[in-house]
Amino acid sequence: MGLLTHSPVPDDFTGTRLGVCNLCEAICGIELTIESGEVTSIRGNDADPLSRGYICPKGVSMADVYTDPDRLKRPIRRVTDDAGATTWVEMEWDEAYDLVADRLAATITEHGRDAVGVYLGNPSAHSLGSQTHGTALVKSLRTRNRFSASSVDQIPHQLVSWQLYGHQLMIPVPDLDRTSYFLVVGANPMASNGSLMTVPDFPTRVRELKARGGQMVVLDPRRTETAKVATAHHFVRPGTDAVVLLAMLNVLFAEGLTTPPSYVDGVDRVRELVATFTPEGAEAHSGVPADVIRQVARDFAGADAAAAYGRLGVSTQGFGSVCQWAIQCLNVLTGNLDRPGGVMFPEPAIDIVGRRIIGQGHFDVWRSRVRDSPEFAGELPVSVLREEIETEGEGQVRAMVTMAGNPVLSTPDGKSLARALESIDFMVSIDIYLNETTRHADVILPPTSALERDQYDLVFHNFAVRNTARFTPAVFAKGKDQRHDWQIFGALASRLQARLGTTLPLKARLTSWARMTASPAVVVTGLLLTGKKVSMRQLRARPEGVDLGPLQPTMPGRLQTKDKRIDLASPLLVGDLDRLHASLAGAPAPGTDELLLIGRRHKQDCNSWLHNTARLTRGKPRHHLLMHPADLAARGLTDGGRVTVTSRVGSVEVEATGVDDMMPGVVSLPHGYGHQVDGTRLGHASRVAGVSINDLTDPDELDLSGNAAFNGVPVTVSAAQ
Repeated sequence: MGLLTHSPVPDDFTGTRLGVCNLCEAICGIELTIESGEVTSIRGNDADPLSRGYICPKGVSMADVYTDPDRLKRPIRRVTDDAGATTWVEMEWDEAYDLVADRLAATITEHGRDAVGVYLGNPSAHSLGSQTHGTALVKSLRTRNRFSASSVDQIPHQLVSWQLYGHQLMIPVPDLDRTSYFLVVGANPMASNGSLMTVPDFPTRVRELKARGGQMVVLDPRRTETAKVATAHHFVRPGTDAVVLLAMLNVLFAEGLTTPPSYVDGVDRVRELVATFTPEGAEAHSGVPADVIRQVARDFAGADAAAAYGRLGVSTQGFGSVCQWAIQCLNVLTGNLDRPGGVMFPEPAIDIVGRRIIGQGHFDVWRSRVRDSPEFAGELPVSVLREEIETEGEGQVRAMVTMAGNPVLSTPDGKSLARALESIDFMVSIDIYLNETTRHADVILPPTSALERDQYDLVFHNFAVRNTARFTPAVFAKGKDQRHDWQIFGALASRLQARLGTTLPLKARLTSWARMTASPAVVVTGLLLTGKKVSMRQLRARPEGVDLGPLQPTMPGRLQTKDKRIDLASPLLVGDLDRLHASLAGAPAPGTDELLLIGRRHKQDCNSWLHNTARLTRGKPRHHLLMHPADLAARGLTDGGRVTVTSRVGSVEVEATGVDDMMPGVVSLPHGYGHQVDGTRLGHASRVAGVSINDLTDPDELDLSGNAAFNGVPVTVSAAQ
């Protein structure tokens, strides 16, 4: 027995090993019990300075992914016979690399760089190798047809942060451990463990907030797990959060409750812009009583430390950027930006913002070919991907590279995207599963799983509610015939450069070679060395993590704007208020037969990743359509009966459950379900009931930023025939 912390465990090892769960943004520290080389239990690591022993059901399942018999470990190639039957054949790695490089290079040579599309899935942000080496592969393609899960998730956050603070990832996070008033709008951290707010052990932190006399107030169209433990919860009609938030700003100005920092400009302009957004007007559209709007604004401004936070519920709607801008205005105008207990900027050991490891961001430098949608930070909205594949002409996407993503289940109108992918000339997927998206690939290159690779969270330390650092060596060694993601990226990038005749000066070639052949651990060691806050030697000696202390004031010096000032009335952001006014003027009258569809998350789910794990799909079904009992009764529907849900895009059939937790007029389906399709190799997930919400969501509905508008989709619900 023993505790092994550095090298991968040998096959006969018995003892404990510290690790990390990087399945979500909470990055909880874990302790694995291993008997004869097999994981027998996983628990939270009490010594971790950030997660403090907390673990959710996902963390317990880490070994299930590692041992999943459906997980791919060697490259496979799709072969179709004369009768149209498909089989998958294993390949050698070099053979697979050469085939992929040949086909991609041929596409580029014949049709141009933009003929190759790239999609980066959410897991890319959770892998160190993808962060350190994945960009090299994308850059080697030099295509403008780049897409990612960000545009069905968080681009409003990034656009607003770039405009106000000078960098797309300079996103202030609530100083949750010291706040006294936590305003949560369209977020459910009890289920998500935080998002763009790395906050493991959220349940305990809420109890601590209440114990010191603080409040948590939630605005949401569903009484979520977070709303149920809040001090107060108020229903808000989906898609109307912007008018509620702007009405709060109106109250702040009308009652003299603003105390912005001296380095903030545009305050008077904001006052003028929100003057027409009254609490009474907001009530008419949102259903939130005017007196509640006033009281929340007053309490927020009067608290000794307050933090406003909004997430997917407000980002993934038609006015997501306006919502995120208004939330930042609430924090800034009440003096809660850069204030202990307010919202603050973490100072990670590797500062990806200040050191420009990730670029500042840019907007509308180019546009999509078909719909003329602007890019953000080099990526186009994934909602336009299907039309870029199907529409003929120069720049048509004829080949695809998907990296750890499942856009058929996670992006709008997924069925139509699936049909488009089937028509493509060539597709390669870097993924560990044959899933709803990768089944359309010609070649799948599977990387190692999380327990087989080193991990340092370059991104999520940047959003953490406390400054910590942790390096986690691989628990298990990779097999002889396996490859890490960074090795796959490097092999493809070098082959593509050779085939496309990319010539660089000798120094540039040597630099590129050194970067691509160095392991992620070596890259992190160098970044830590130059960052001078903690060394790799110290992190290896403390595998539970090193505590770097609570968040500290850093403004205005840490601002990434040229003049170290904040323009609160950014023309790009406030310009979208005209579209909001027009939308309000054309809003349908309440009381129609139409319902508004929203998504939801569960603690056991991680998008579409983990439904092949039996441990996480047990118990009461989570796939039902949730409706208010009055909405069921008004349509003559029975609780538990099957219904047809129809939107402009399509229809699905699913069981409906009546719950008082839903706002009347609102229905909810979970995200990430719908695995019952042919051609996958997901033995357990294919038997998990549920439909894909993205067979209903509309790719035509976008925010200013290009983010998909998932929440507030108009639908009708009727008895299934």
